[in-house]
Amino acid sequence: MTQPTKQRLIEAGLSMLLEHGYGSLGVQALLDQTGIPKGSFYHHFKDKEDFALTVIDTYIGEVHKALDMCLGDESLPPLLRIRRFFEIVSQKYREDGYMGCLMGGLGQELSGTSETFRRKIEWCFSSIGERMVACLTEAKARGDIPASVDAEHMGHLLVDCWEGAALRSRLRRDPQSLMAMLDFYMRSIAA
Repeated sequence: MTQPTKQRLIEAGLSMLLEHGYGSLGVQALLDQTGIPKGSFYHHFKDKEDFALTVIDTYIGEVHKALDMCLGDESLPPLLRIRRFFEIVSQKYREDGYMGCLMGGLGQELSGTSETFRRKIEWCFSSIGERMVACLTEAKARGDIPASVDAEHMGHLLVDCWEGAALRSRLRRDPQSLMAMLDFYMRSIAA
């Protein structure tokens, strides 16, 4: 069964946005790659910005599914759930050729020029950070991390550190920065 037109556009757009960024994404190139007529694109999206925002929504939806799967797995202690999430993300980066995080790339490209994208991407990062905070709060209640740890600060810091490591991973086309950051963070928070 073939995918619906909108889904085909979103999937192709995700790959193109990861590889080339928003500024280099041409609607015609997207249409050429998918073989979809221009009218079909404009049936589903107002314009290129609307399209990219929809791609971001789809991307963050997938991130939240992975968060639900990993952080909701109460058979594992909270810190292992967090590690598992980031290991899955790292594997996805590997599958994508170490292009990194869509939100990180678009955030760097667009945050200074588009308030709409800046707000959307900040919300995405904050939503991930809040999920980390909840898991760290649970770890703190279990005694897995010291009571003195500020779970709110450390949850959002983890997202910040991961995004920096994702950029280095993209530059190097290697996961070493990601895993080194995660190992350092986990050792530090448990100390």
